[in-house]
Amino acid sequence: MTTYHHKKGVIKDNAIEALLHDPLFRQRVEKNKKGKGSYNRKEKQGKKFGWEANDNNFFKLLSLAFSLFKWKILI
Repeated sequence: MTTYHHKKGVIKDNAIEALLHDPLFRQRVEKNKKGKGSYNRKEKQGKKFGWEANDNNFFKLLSLAFSLFKWKILI
């Protein structure tokens, strides 16, 4: 079991009250994943690049191969 190192310095009087005002027990607002208030202006890092066909290098290479095949250079 791990122990929590509080950020209140030396606790003299009331240990429970000191821990309640510690960042461990602060109120947090959870972001909705679906429904009202779930819109994210900034997307996650993983979905940033390469989701459109013109951004993908594979499609550029594929179009180059078809153009070379059309001109009978690549047989």
